[in-house]
Amino acid sequence: MDTGEPKELVRRGYDALSEHYERAFGSETKYGSWIEELLGRLPEAGSVLDIGCGNGVPVARSLVAAGHRVTGVDISEVQIRRARELVPGADLIRADATASEFPRESFDAVVCLYTLIHVPLVEQPALLERIASWLRPGAWLLSTTGHRAWTGTDENWLGGGAAMWWSHADGETNRSWLVRAGLEVVHEEFVPEGDNGHVLFWARRPPERHRKAEGGGQRHHPSTG
Repeated sequence: MDTGEPKELVRRGYDALSEHYERAFGSETKYGSWIEELLGRLPEAGSVLDIGCGNGVPVARSLVAAGHRVTGVDISEVQIRRARELVPGADLIRADATASEFPRESFDAVVCLYTLIHVPLVEQPALLERIASWLRPGAWLLSTTGHRAWTGTDENWLGGGAAMWWSHADGETNRSWLVRAGLEVVHEEFVPEGDNGHVLFWARRPPERHRKAEGGGQRHHPSTG
């Protein structure tokens, strides 16, 4: 299977299950504490990239309401169409994130929640490196990744009658990819879901003064809370 086939499966799945997914995962209330923490880390009128923005609720909508500039990217045409209706103040793009282009150091934060797990494993390290390049010095990545290594398909995801595809690396591998991309892992935690779960990462591009002090090298900081 080439990388285009699973991406097409993901795109069709979210096109078919956009509203079903929203009901199943309570889009209005999910991620509340993560969004609140992100808002506390952003400068006034910050610029945020939301990769896998879905229908824009709640991340893009919450950030726009707080006065931030939001660019949302999603592979699903239906999700982007709904996001344009629900969050008219955001700049929303239907695209494959792995092929997206943004200027270097153009965002104060990148949000990538439950999105990396739908990207072919072979493309995930390169995407993280691109994300790191889009962050300004001192800017943040808020991301969820896989906890256990697994790649597979659910032919009837959420009982909605459409298939979905995932590709996970384990948590330690994801951490190593973040560090290799030049980011400091400031905090990580396990987020349970069913009989498994995901890993939440707060990672930061080091401020310029830190980078100079370290001679351009990166340190891995274990979970600090």
